[in-house]
Amino acid sequence: MPLWPVYTGAPAPHDGITKLPPPPPWRAFDGHPVLDPPDEDGDAPATSPDRVHRAATYQASAHTVQLVNAALYLRRPLLVTGPPGTGKSSLAYAVARELRLGPVLRWNITSRSTLHDGLYTYDPLSRLYAARHATERPDDPAAGTGIENHLRLGPLGTALLPYARPRALLIDEIDKSDLDLPNDLLHVLEEGQYEIPELVRASRDIPDGRAEVLIDGTDQRVPVERGRVRCKSFPFVVLTSNGEREFPPAFLRRCVSLRLRQPDDAHLTEIVRAHLGEPDGYAQQLIDRFLSRVGSGELATDQLLNAIYLARSSGLGTDSLDELAEQLMPYLGRSPQPDAF
Repeated sequence: MPLWPVYTGAPAPHDGITKLPPPPPWRAFDGHPVLDPPDEDGDAPATSPDRVHRAATYQASAHTVQLVNAALYLRRPLLVTGPPGTGKSSLAYAVARELRLGPVLRWNITSRSTLHDGLYTYDPLSRLYAARHATERPDDPAAGTGIENHLRLGPLGTALLPYARPRALLIDEIDKSDLDLPNDLLHVLEEGQYEIPELVRASRDIPDGRAEVLIDGTDQRVPVERGRVRCKSFPFVVLTSNGEREFPPAFLRRCVSLRLRQPDDAHLTEIVRAHLGEPDGYAQQLIDRFLSRVGSGELATDQLLNAIYLARSSGLGTDSLDELAEQLMPYLGRSPQPDAF
């Protein structure tokens, strides 16, 4: 008996939700506590199942492997360009997992992003409130008025801390930034260091000039001496771009550039196999139809994976692939045509 549908539009409540099959591997939440340490494979249990799954199943081409190694050897950022769904951001998670670089630090770029956002954030209003609280309740140990209590390192600032082995930093969709950000990044990524002016000034009043500050993504504190941070192992930096703009030549010269293309039949079959097991006859026909439409720019690989998962788990269309394709059409394109998948 088909599992589909669970929701039927019936007026009376029912327990149909219990009929749902296991979720796709990239949506299998495990409920680990936020502060669990990374496991032995370098995966942070608190990381989303999508990212953990993509890291474990990423299928790198030989060309991709060569350029990742070039970036690692040269200690240069890797600029990854390609259409949506080609695995640009997944690459950072896959490299971090294989090389045990710890949880990936992620900086999602918008048109309002600045270099300052990536390095650190400082909240002067919370410090003002803390100072007022300390005046009213001088014996309360929670009234931390030191500037380090109101400052947190951002993903870029955290990646440049002097770790013994490099961290992985994903700067996602750099082409969405304003025109100045790529050039602003040049100095920091070239020098591998930066200053926090607020801590530089405050260090004059601290005997050893050391402040303990929060890092990105956790409640861990690390020492910063005299407001200056300098990396020990240059981080593995992946900058992704959809190819929607040109970057300054000086910026491009300092990056290793990798262009990803839509996978061909063989590569796509390997991707499906890694995510969902060996493709059966239905899955292969879905792959063929996907490849016939992917050149239009409408589709991404994750849409194909969603369709194959539904074909296997819903119990729909086992006798007619055309009927199944009609059911899955919304998952494979933004505006499907009558004669399209």
